[in-house]
Amino acid sequence: MPKFSPTRHVLLLALLLLTLQAAVLHLMGQPWIAAAGFKLWANNPLGPDNSQQLADWYSLSHIVHGLIFYGLLKLAAPRLPVAARLLLAIGIEVGWEIAENTPHVIAVYRMQALAAAYRGDSVINSLSDTVMMMLGFFLASRLPWWATLLLALALEGLAALVIRDGLILNIINFAISWPALEHWQQGYAR
Repeated sequence: MPKFSPTRHVLLLALLLLTLQAAVLHLMGQPWIAAAGFKLWANNPLGPDNSQQLADWYSLSHIVHGLIFYGLLKLAAPRLPVAARLLLAIGIEVGWEIAENTPHVIAVYRMQALAAAYRGDSVINSLSDTVMMMLGFFLASRLPWWATLLLALALEGLAALVIRDGLILNIINFAISWPALEHWQQGYAR
């Protein structure tokens, strides 16, 4: 039997988590790819390709997830090896990606100004979201804390500027009804 290095164990476990994510989403009825075919980028957050293609404006939020998960897990478990923290982050993200595609969460998203037509993620988009989180985690593990914070603010600012949404705005919309925010976001569609 070949000897596995810790790196190989981490890669194998990460691949298993991604496979689990894909299998569960497929069993939940999510399409593998968009009905219109495969594209690298979906630019219109109101269009039918949003959350269906490899990447979209919400991919930035998933990079921010990774930045946040790195910081929180470093604070919560500083003695845990970075690879173990990465696996925990992947597990959290996979859990969220599955929960995000349940009928209840899809219905809650549809109440938001920018997500009225949201029908969940394609499997390829969801897997890409998890890989984007891993990218954010990796960047946070290499950058000083202040650069990580600036990167998170820049990604959030870019999404807010271009599509009037982002992780923070999404969380606010998910948690409470704020008419002024909803009115501002509806301006994107005009």
